Parts: sequence; structure tokens; C-alpha cells
Amino acid sequence: MPIDMRALLALSEGCDPREWGRLRAAQLDAGRQLAWFALAANLLATAVCAALLYPRMPFWQVASWSTLLIAGTVWVTVRRRLAPSRAAGHGGRTDIRATLWEGGSLALAWSVIPVFFCPQVPVATSIGLGLTLMIVMTGAAFAMAPLPLATLMFIGTLGFVSFVQLILMHAVAIAGGMLAFTLLLMTACLSRTRALVTIHNAQAVLDERDETISVLLLEFEESAAEWLWETDATRRVIRPSARFARACGRAPADIDGMPILQLLAGPSWDSGTFAAGLRALAEKLRNRDSFVNLRLPIRFTEQERWWQLAAAPRYDDRGIFCGFRGVGADVTDQRASADKINRMARFDTLTGLPNRRLITETLSDAMIAAEACGGRCAFMMLDLDRFKAVNDTLGHPVGDRLLCQVAERLGHMMSANESCGRLGGDEFALVVRDASDTGAVEELAGRIITALSRPYDVDHYTLHIGASIGLAFGPRDGRTSEMLIRSADLALYRAKDAGRGVFRVYEPALYVQAEERRVLEIALRGALDRGEMSLAYQPIIDTQGGMLRGFEALLRWESPEFGTVPPSRFIPLAEDARIIAQIGAWVLRTACAEAASWPEGLRIAVNVSPVQLQNDGFVTTVATVLADSGLSADRLELEVTEGVFLREDRGATTTLARILDLGVRLSLDDFGIGHSSLGYLSRTRFSSIKIDGSFVRAAARGGREALAIIRAVVALAQSLDIATIAEGVETQDERQLVAALGCTHAQGDLFGRALPVTETRTLAERDWTDSAAA
Repeated sequence: MPIDMRALLALSEGCDPREWGRLRAAQLDAGRQLAWFALAANLLATAVCAALLYPRMPFWQVASWSTLLIAGTVWVTVRRRLAPSRAAGHGGRTDIRATLWEGGSLALAWSVIPVFFCPQVPVATSIGLGLTLMIVMTGAAFAMAPLPLATLMFIGTLGFVSFVQLILMHAVAIAGGMLAFTLLLMTACLSRTRALVTIHNAQAVLDERDETISVLLLEFEESAAEWLWETDATRRVIRPSARFARACGRAPADIDGMPILQLLAGPSWDSGTFAAGLRALAEKLRNRDSFVNLRLPIRFTEQERWWQLAAAPRYDDRGIFCGFRGVGADVTDQRASADKINRMARFDTLTGLPNRRLITETLSDAMIAAEACGGRCAFMMLDLDRFKAVNDTLGHPVGDRLLCQVAERLGHMMSANESCGRLGGDEFALVVRDASDTGAVEELAGRIITALSRPYDVDHYTLHIGASIGLAFGPRDGRTSEMLIRSADLALYRAKDAGRGVFRVYEPALYVQAEERRVLEIALRGALDRGEMSLAYQPIIDTQGGMLRGFEALLRWESPEFGTVPPSRFIPLAEDARIIAQIGAWVLRTACAEAASWPEGLRIAVNVSPVQLQNDGFVTTVATVLADSGLSADRLELEVTEGVFLREDRGATTTLARILDLGVRLSLDDFGIGHSSLGYLSRTRFSSIKIDGSFVRAAARGGREALAIIRAVVALAQSLDIATIAEGVETQDERQLVAALGCTHAQGDLFGRALPVTETRTLAERDWTDSAAA
């Protein structure tokens, strides 16, 4: 609490009246205790002054003054001593102000010396009297400091009277010294008073804190889950608390004087089989080290409990070791909760298998062990095939139960040498600690694929999925767990590219390919801004009259670093890197702007990635491009592949329907080479079907299957009033064949290769009336 000088002098109540009341009570009580000392000091000083005055002043004057001073001093002493003790009470400002009269009366009695006696005695006697007065004032400044108002009144009055008398005696220099001395004493008095109050306040706070701690310790012993324990220098229990004894299942008298280690060891003391925690405790006690959070198992009964101990060594005033004092707690429940949390942090909550964190730790341990013995370990990364289709069509609950069955099958195939876990989603992993026999590891990968490919019965559904595995061996394919996981991941990608349902072993070439792909992706991200991309336009011809019907826009990338990069290489990369939307929007905008300058009736065909159709803003992009370019909607034809529908997502179908509502045409590209289905045509209003050039070339060579496919596609298109476009027509024989088979349109090098924009404009502006295509 800050010391307010006005409150200290009882001139105000202070910021905390209750606290100041307590401090004033302490001041009054201190003054009461010093009353006898003040009486003795005044009597002694009176006797000294009387001895100095008696030979030189009339006896009756000296006796009268001495009697007056003694009477005043006795009155003050009696008044203080008769006042009740206020050590634990409350003192008011009135009580402090009343001491002002005590200091004033004594000051007036002592002022007789400088006013009456000093002018009449020799200089030597005056000096003696003056020194006695200064000693009295000094003693009052320190002895009477608890009552600053009375002390200041006494010192101030006596000093001022002496100062005035010295001025009247023309002793100006001495008068100045007396004034300075008086002010110095008054300042010292205030400083001492402040210090005493501060000390008293701090002591009160400490006393209150000690009382609080005592109460808390009492409550702690009676109701808390922890307990106090104490040992002597020989490590024997002393003064055991009731709670500590109850925790031990014994009476306090039974464990008093018992060795602490024997008590905590329980039945294992005789066998000598001690827990690691107990050995650690013994080490700490032997070395006299402080310790905290030391956990050890305790078994006083059949049930094992866990205790947590903390303690510090005790030393007496001479520095001699006295033992330990500490606190203990039963943390069995907390440990069980921590174990549960630790399990949740390291195991997958759905399947119960180790999660990514624990699998990574297991792999790290396996690699360390393999490197230590010069062996090898293995890591498999496993991805379920066709799992997303199950999740999307039957729902996540069915998918979750399917994952549990997969985990169960994997668990049955594990030996002590393998550990499997779930990385997340439909990804699993397997660690083979000893992979010295690479053939056996590869055989295990094959058996896992076979086992996971067998049908599953989930909620009355028979489900068929598969698995692809990427396999890497350490330390050959990676000297750290991170590197080995990356290698297995690259091998998994290769397994997926190989058609799924297989496993592939990591090869260094996979890393080279991945690095090339990374560098190519970096270059691709800035290709548009650097102007490295352009469009070429391939003519589409009417097979019957040879008339030009439009162009297909084909994207080209000419990289300064990689040269001419084929679309088959950079389009999938753009899709994976999620920049296909930006590139596709540029292609659509550029193609439509170019087509708007062509004669009416010529259409522009633009390929659209399935990824673009998943973007909610794609329809807005098409509408904006048409509005900005001025191209009529029926002159734009968007080409989509069957991959749009293989994603089993209704979002793409909805997007196509909204595009059709704009008046834009749709073309189904590469029909027949994938998972063709009549359902595609029934769900979406296509304006044309494109027949892949591989069928055209095969049919021209007399392939009966290719001829049958083309006839079937043409018949289907005619029944649905859809145009057919034969791709890859390169010879007159192929042209005549597709025309005879009923294809309405064709495109290929026979009619024109993909042309730059200037040649495209020339070809578009040519008069095609009654003309055959060149």
C-alpha cells in the first residue's frame, strides 16, 4: 500500500480507511510502549539541566521548572499507558490528533530553557544547555517517530523558540544552524515514521499470508487429493499426516519411523524387484537432490496405483541436512487419461490402426535398427482403388465400415515383423522391419493386393474395390523416414499409372521424372504471362460437300527451356497443379475473340477439361467471354471427354446443363475409347460425337471391329439427331470410307493441319461455295 503523508499525519482518511485505521492503531500502540522510555529520557535530561542551572540560578526557579517539566512528562506517560492496547484494533484520526497536545505541552516546558535560563547564565552553561536540548530533540525524532504529529510539534516548537531566541541574542549564525538542525530532525522523523509504517504494513501482509497458508495447509491436509510427507536424515518417515497414512493403507503410528523406500516398495521390498521410478527416487534421496513430477507405481493392495512425488532437502540453521519434505498425489486416473489421449494421438479412431504419426515413428525406429545391423527395411504405401465411388454413391457410413474391414484384413496379414497403419482417407501404410529378403516383401505386397481385392459385404451390399501399392526399401531408396515415404509415394503413382491393382518398386528414375515434372510445373505457371502459349486451328469439313464448317482450337506451348511441349504432357500437369482454369479461360477468350472475326456460320470448337467443369464459376466465364467477344452462342462448341462422367459427380452434369441453356453446343470427344455408355448421351444434349482417329485408321486397314464400332456410333448419332466427326483423316481412302459410313464431318491432316492464326484467317475468308476442301 503506498504511504500517503497526509493520511500519515491524520490530515485525511487515506485511500483505504480500514487499512489506515489498522496502521494508526499500530502507531498508537507503539507510542504506548515507548511511554516509559520517553519518561526516563525526559527525567534524565531534566536532571542534567538542573545540575547545570542550580549553582547559577535561584533554587526556586530551577525547582519550579523541574517540577513543571516532570509533571508534564508524567501526565503524558500516564495518559499513554492508560490508553487501551490497539495492536489488533482500529485507530482514528482523532486519537492521532490528540497526541498533538502532548508534544506541544512538553515543547513549551522545555522552551523555558532557551527563553528564560540561557540569557542569564554564562556562555559555557548556555552551550551545555543547548547541547542537552539538541540531544532531547534528536532522541524525540527517533524514539517518538511512531507518533509523527506529536514529535513534529515537539521538535518544531522547541526548535523555532530556540531559533527566535538566538536571533534576539544576535547569534545569527548559530540561529541558522539551529533552524537547519530542526528541519533536518523533522525530515528524519518523517522518514523514520514512513519506514516504520512500511515495515509494519509488510509484516502485517506476511502475517496475513502466513495465516492464509496455515489455513490452506490445514484444508489441504483435510480435503485435498495430495498429501505432505517428511523424512529425517536417515530417510525414515517422520510426523506422517493422516492423509499420507490413509493413502498407504496404514495407521500413522505404523509408518512413523519406517524407511520411506521400504514403505513405497510394498511387497516387492523382500523380492528386490523394484520399479524404475523407485530406483530414481532412491538416487535422488541418496544425492540429496530436489525433484518434481517423479512418477512411480505403488502396490499396497492387488490394484496398482501411480503416485507423483515432489520434494526438497531440509537443512537447519547450521546447514546440517535434516531430511526431505515434500508432497505426493495419486495420479492413477490422470495417467489413465493421459494414456487414452496418447493412444488417440497415435492411433486412428476409426480403424484402431496406428496413425500417420505412429507409423512414421515405427519407420524411423526400423531404419535406425536396419542401419545399425547393416540390413534393410521396407515401406509400403497403399491406396484403395474405386473407394471414392463407394463413398460418393453409398455414403460415408458405408465407406467407414468398408475401411474397417480393410483394416481387419490387413491386420490378419501382419506378423511380428510388420506393422500397418492408416495414413488418412483411403491411404494405408506398412512397415517391414527386416526386409533382407526382397522377394518375400514383394510377395507380401502381392498377397495384400489379392486379399484386399476380394468382395466385401457391407450393409447388404457386395462391394468390389482394389488396391495399388508403392514399395521402397531403406536405406537404399532413402536414408531418412521422410525420404523413404517420398520414394514409396512416387512408386505408388507409378502403380496407379500402370492401371491400378498392382505394386511397383521405387526406381531412381521415378525421382528424376518427379523432379522434371516439378521444374516443368514451375515453367508452366508463368508460361501465359511470358506469352509462350498460342492457339492453332484445325479445320472441320463437311464430308458430303467438302464445305468448311469450323475449326478446333488446339493449345500449343513453345518453352524456351523445354522446346515444344505436347498438350498430352502439360495439360494433365496443369490439372494437377490447379492452373487449368486460368489456362482454359485464356484459351476460351482467345478462341472466341478470333472466331468472332470469321464469316458467319463457321464454328469454333474448344476443349474443356473435366477439372474446369467442377468450378462453379465456369458458366459465368463462358457467358462473359461470349459477351466480350460478341460471338453468338451457337457458334461455340465445347468438347468434353468421358472423363467428366467417370468422376461420378453431379456437379459436372449440372454445369453442362447450364452451358446448354446459354445456347452453346456440346461435343463428346473420343467416344468409344474409354468407358463409353449410352447414359452419357441420355443425360446431356450433345450436338456432335467425335470418333477417335484410331478407329478410322483401323477401319481403313479393314479392321472389322473398328468398322462395326463406327457404324454403331453413326447409327446411334443419327437416331439422336447428333452429328458425327471423324478425327485423324489423313488419306483420300479414309475420307471416302468415313463418308460412306455416314460420318457427317471430318478433320485431319488431309483437310489441313493445325494452322497458325494468320493462315486460319485466310482459310476462313476463302469462298467455299461449291468447293471441295483442300
